[in-house]
Amino acid sequence: MKKLLILFFLTLIAGIKSEGQTEVKYLTLDQVIEIASQQSLDAFRNRNMYLASYWEFRNFKADNLPSLSMQATPLDFNRSMQRVYNYELNRDEYRPREFLNSDLALLLNQNVGFLGGTIFARSELNLSQNLGGDKLTTWNSTPVSIGYSQSLNGFNQLKWRAKIEPVKFEKAKQQYIQSKEQLAINATRRFFDLVDAQIEVSISTTNLSNADTLYRIGMGRFQVGTVTQDELLNLELGYMNSRLALQRANLNLERARADLNSFLSFDKTTRIECIIPDNLPNLEVNPAEALTLATTNNPSILNHQQRLLEEDRRVKQAEAQSGINADLYALYGLNQNAEKLSDVYVDPLERQRLRIGLNIPILDWGRRKGELSMARSNREVLRISVNQERIDFEQNVLMNVMEFNIQKEQVQNTAKADTIARMGYEVTMQRFLIGKLDVTKLNLARNDQEQARRAYIRALRSYWSYYYTLRQLTLFDFEKGVTLSEDFDQLLNK
Repeated sequence: MKKLLILFFLTLIAGIKSEGQTEVKYLTLDQVIEIASQQSLDAFRNRNMYLASYWEFRNFKADNLPSLSMQATPLDFNRSMQRVYNYELNRDEYRPREFLNSDLALLLNQNVGFLGGTIFARSELNLSQNLGGDKLTTWNSTPVSIGYSQSLNGFNQLKWRAKIEPVKFEKAKQQYIQSKEQLAINATRRFFDLVDAQIEVSISTTNLSNADTLYRIGMGRFQVGTVTQDELLNLELGYMNSRLALQRANLNLERARADLNSFLSFDKTTRIECIIPDNLPNLEVNPAEALTLATTNNPSILNHQQRLLEEDRRVKQAEAQSGINADLYALYGLNQNAEKLSDVYVDPLERQRLRIGLNIPILDWGRRKGELSMARSNREVLRISVNQERIDFEQNVLMNVMEFNIQKEQVQNTAKADTIARMGYEVTMQRFLIGKLDVTKLNLARNDQEQARRAYIRALRSYWSYYYTLRQLTLFDFEKGVTLSEDFDQLLNK
């Protein structure tokens, strides 16, 4: 007896401890969305995608600023057989040679965006030592040299980057804001998946309780002959089906809860209970206003602009490559060499260079012409595609506005139908208990109640899904009347 009591108390304590480890969270839809935006894997991924675009834009801006670098070769030893001319024998011959070279250079570059060229300045110092018989040491210096290089084919890569990169970065900003609204849509879907599962468990639990009560009443009435055997069997079947339905509902509940836990990065022991959002904002969205906001704020519009610019760049590049290509290289500086380091900067000599190179296509079997025609054709195809995408985008915005504007009435109607169905089932149940109705009508009333409850939850799901879809399309908060924004500086500091 003592062992049994000890076992009982140990089991009770273990149960209490296990129960204490389960954390129950009662969350509204707004809270679920807020938690998801702070700690979900999707939020982490969205932030890092924006940061990648940010640093790409920073690299573009850095390309327009001066860059200073140092190049050095501290040691370059070379021992080999080299061909030299023997003046005594009047012929070439191979002799072993040993050289030690070192060099140091500072380079300053500045891109010239409106011309597409590069201005550069260099300062160099070189050491060359012959380790052979004469042991000759030579220093060579270029204290300063200034030059300019540029392609003269008419294609300015820097100019096109200056057009495209700001559009890409602005699109990245809007995409990040849009990704937060997509996160809200995903959170809404998982939230209502759990609500559906909770409702199904509630319905199944109530149905099982009612089925058990009805089956017991039916057995009593069967004994007195007021219920037929087929009606009793129908009640028993309903009771068995209710038990199976409750088991399935509990399994689906655990699956939906685990999915939401994973999405919110909660521990698996956390049990979320959803608070159904019954209060809806009083909104009526104007289709024309929503379309204007969407075409102003949505990153899809900037994506169209970026793609058209990139195709224009490809056409311009193909046009430049189809004709005569030329490049310019000009250099002016000072240069000196000496056997001692102290003399290498004394009385430097002028160093000048001007080079113009030409590449003239003579015979390429139509390759350049074909590339140009293909680039122009691809640009026309893209323009048609972008126009069609723009039409589809605007139609999608208008349809979503129309769908959203009728959702509130749908919610109100289904809520009223849910109330009526619940009251009708209670009346039907009372009439069945006093023997005024048969089992068939009771089952019909119960099915009507369940369908009405499910329809109400579906209407709520649709309302909030369309609500956040409209926010995603327009990047506008219709409830507060402000454009959605983000503190990107704070985002960089996280």
